[in-house]
Amino acid sequence: MVKCSFSGEEITPGTGIMYVKKDGTTLYFKNSKCKRNMLHLKRKPYNVAWTKSKTEKPSPKKETAEPKKETPKEEKK
Repeated sequence: MVKCSFSGEEITPGTGIMYVKKDGTTLYFKNSKCKRNMLHLKRKPYNVAWTKSKTEKPSPKKETAEPKKETPKEEKK
């Protein structure tokens, strides 16, 4: 089965929308909601809560800025 280009859900045969861009790339959408979000509203799937890419991968954690321990350098004589 084909997966939706936006939500990542599987599309059952005989349903969904196949969209071909001018450059020849093919996008598959489960429903008009997915198509509208990606093409017209230009949203990224990882920013939308109901997509699989948002629910499967946790958001990147911010690293705490820890001071780096500097090693004493030897002076040249």
